Amino acid sequence: MTVQKQLGFWLAAFAGAIFFLYLFADILLPFVAALALAYLLDPLADRLERLGVSRLGATLLILLLFVLVFVVVLVVVLPLVVREITAFLALLPSYVLRLQELVIDRGAPFLEYLGVETTGQELQRSIGEMVQGGAGYLVTLIGTLVASGQTLVSVFSLLVLTPVIAFYLLIDWDRLVATVDGWLPLRHRPTIRRLAREMDEVLSRFVRGQATICLILGAFYAVTLALVGLNFGALIGMTAGLLSVIPYVGTLTGLILSVGVAIVQFWPDFAWVLVVLGIFLFGQFVEGYFLQPKLLGGAVGIHPVWLMFALFAFGSLLGFVGLLLAVPLAAMVGVLARFGLSRYLESSFYDGGVVGAERRAREDEHG
Repeated sequence: MTVQKQLGFWLAAFAGAIFFLYLFADILLPFVAALALAYLLDPLADRLERLGVSRLGATLLILLLFVLVFVVVLVVVLPLVVREITAFLALLPSYVLRLQELVIDRGAPFLEYLGVETTGQELQRSIGEMVQGGAGYLVTLIGTLVASGQTLVSVFSLLVLTPVIAFYLLIDWDRLVATVDGWLPLRHRPTIRRLAREMDEVLSRFVRGQATICLILGAFYAVTLALVGLNFGALIGMTAGLLSVIPYVGTLTGLILSVGVAIVQFWPDFAWVLVVLGIFLFGQFVEGYFLQPKLLGGAVGIHPVWLMFALFAFGSLLGFVGLLLAVPLAAMVGVLARFGLSRYLESSFYDGGVVGAERRAREDEHG
């Protein structure tokens, strides 16, 4: 098979996969979630097998524990989180208006220097309308999502079908991998296996390491903000931890929300605002200098900019399914891009035959 035919085949396969994902994006959520769950739990099942537990027993034990933890979180934690979110959204307009008043009162000279009118009701009316419009949009959006039949179907399928699909995937995981391995073209099988191992290493290290980082940061922010008495501190801390999967987004979101709430709550006692600011600076320091080097290392290979682009791009195209697929696809594309770049640097397209000519000249000189 010529290079052109091989390239055409792989491009057609890639285009077919993208079209399949786009066409069935509305029903793929439980399958993608189950695939991710089986991938994450397969090393634990392998370890239990090495201890003498059968594959069926290991799969049943792992999924039983996972479902038990999930149900406890759903019954105990979720109502508290929903109540906190509802209360926070209800008070959000008043927080923003209070911040507006503080900015106008304390920063009036600076705003007037910039040419912003601080006297009169024009500025207050504009910001008030903006806040009311934003709050109304959030309420409408949440109501639409809750009332949407597609949302209810997605939640039902995620809660009911995902464990069932994950059970069958996990119990047959090794056989599925061996079957796919048998389909690989014989000539390129060693190269494809090497690339697959690199993808697996990058993806497993990133997902497990980043998940651990998110849990540690979420717990740290939630506990410390609650201890200093910040309103909705636990909610803001957990949100910052969960959003830490996107580099800098979680920290910035938590910092803006917590400092804004702290200013409204503690003003004019500015010391507590500095304490809240210090919590996030300390968390960012620990993440950058201890957690990421220890849990992720320097060989993960997913650049933060590329990760953010993948999350937004696939999320925009495929919704929540795209968010689940963004990290593995980003890791795969990164490995393939590095492989293609290495092949390009070794080819005559890069050096134009100069390296080969120099090597032949040295051989002639020594010959």
